[in-house]
Amino acid sequence: MVEQSASPAFSWKCPACGRRVPAKVSTCRCGQALDPEDAAALMAADDVTAAVAEPEPKSSAGTVVAVILAFATIGGVAYWMNAGRAPAVNPSEVAVPVGDDPDDDRKVPAPARAAAVIDASTQPAAAPVTSPILVIPPATPAAVPMPAPPAIAVPGAPLEDVISAAMPAVVRIESSVGSGSGFFVKPDTILTNVHVVGGNVTVTVRRQDGVTAAARVETTASELDIAVLRISNADPNQATLRLGSGTQARAGQEVMALGSPLGLQNTVTRGIVSAVREVGGLTLVQTDAAINPGNSGGPLIARSGEVIGIATMGMRSAVAQGLSFAVAIDHAQALLAGQRTMTTSSTPLNTLTQAMSGQSSSSDTEVRRARGNQVYQQTIATLARHADALDGRWITFKRTCYEGRVVGSFEREWFALWEPRAMPGVVSPTCSAIFNDVRRVADDIRSGVVAAEETARQADVYPGTRRDVLRNNRLDYSGWTR
Repeated sequence: MVEQSASPAFSWKCPACGRRVPAKVSTCRCGQALDPEDAAALMAADDVTAAVAEPEPKSSAGTVVAVILAFATIGGVAYWMNAGRAPAVNPSEVAVPVGDDPDDDRKVPAPARAAAVIDASTQPAAAPVTSPILVIPPATPAAVPMPAPPAIAVPGAPLEDVISAAMPAVVRIESSVGSGSGFFVKPDTILTNVHVVGGNVTVTVRRQDGVTAAARVETTASELDIAVLRISNADPNQATLRLGSGTQARAGQEVMALGSPLGLQNTVTRGIVSAVREVGGLTLVQTDAAINPGNSGGPLIARSGEVIGIATMGMRSAVAQGLSFAVAIDHAQALLAGQRTMTTSSTPLNTLTQAMSGQSSSSDTEVRRARGNQVYQQTIATLARHADALDGRWITFKRTCYEGRVVGSFEREWFALWEPRAMPGVVSPTCSAIFNDVRRVADDIRSGVVAAEETARQADVYPGTRRDVLRNNRLDYSGWTR
């Protein structure tokens, strides 16, 4: 007899291996077969159990009521759990999945998902939803992007940054009459004062880093005290200054004067615009920024970094303290464009002096002549020093390289270089380089004298005065302009 469990309808115990075998299986896995009598008993027990467990069928009306109650209960629970908890949807910021990662719910602006938003007003009507659980709110239209707020003006750069940016464009001008300042407005163009270049046709430009270059005096306007210089083989990366307007400057406006006062290169002085004065067709910017000898020709810049004037004079006396002037840059802009804004033969200094003292035109002429005479004497004195140096080189050249004699009488014997029949001798072929160098220096001196003569003539310096200056410096030669 096989051992049965407490519920024989479910299994019987194999007498051979002790396993539990389902009641409907008559053979154990070990091969032990169920006794036929035991099998009949198990089947009878199974029928009885099934009959007891089978529930009585319920009526259809009861089933419908139970289903409705179940749905109502679930809907009520769902409504209670979600009421007051759903976060308000921000139409401009919606969490949408990005990429394939279901956890990557970065927030993107509403315009990025505009294509996914469906406007219910443009869609066909959908069948009404009868479920008490699912409630679909109307679609929220995409937010219209608001126009960007107006840009806020960026405050001006720090003063030291303005100066640092401007300083590489400011240079020192060295000529036979002394030194002054200038500034690049183009990689090959420099502005400075006429009284800085004097009568020279070429000057030396010394940059901030000490590198020098030769510049040609291209244009001069004595009535403006403005000179335009040109440099060959200009550096395309050369820093330049922007030109503003001196006529539009306002009293109280902050300004800086850059230059090389008293030979001290890369110097800055600071002040304000004291006044903008119109004197005889000339616009002068008056400032209390210190302008000392050597500042002449340098830029007067505004807080924006733009040039509003060219420093030209400063008055230092017991009765005039902190009184400096710059020629409005507007005159220089016209000059660069090939226009002359004034036709007078006066200078800014004379024009201002006349306005301050009420001098007559004859007095103005005398002032101009005196200033021209002073510049002429300084220029000729400098050229005379170069001539003295050339005297020694000429003696060496004549002794070692020239075979013959010099015909004629000259204040300096090398003046014979420009006389066709003054040197009938022969220059040694091995000394051609030395001869060309002597000739080049002599030609430079000649060009300087000719330019100084023309400047002095325009300033009404008397011919007798000019001749005396040449004679005193041993440069009296009738062939200068030949």
